[in-house]
Amino acid sequence: MIRCPECSAEIDVDEDEVEEGEILSCPECESELEVSQTHPVHLNVISDDLDEEEEEEEEEKETGEDGDYSEKEEKEEYEEEDEE
Repeated sequence: MIRCPECSAEIDVDEDEVEEGEILSCPECESELEVSQTHPVHLNVISDDLDEEEEEEEEEKETGEDGDYSEKEEKEEYEEEDEE
């Protein structure tokens, strides 16, 4: 038996049947857990914060780190103004 790192609920996992990198779900808190080690089994919570961080990084790339538009976006805005 191992415990969920998020809510400490017991999770019945047979270490001979899981593989490193496998995703499990906690029956109590429904957190997604990644098997990071198999002997003994160790689980890491897969955080939704990672998705949010990736989205923020993509936004920074689009606008530039200083908050200015990228050259591509500036060019597109300039071309739109010319069309009017």
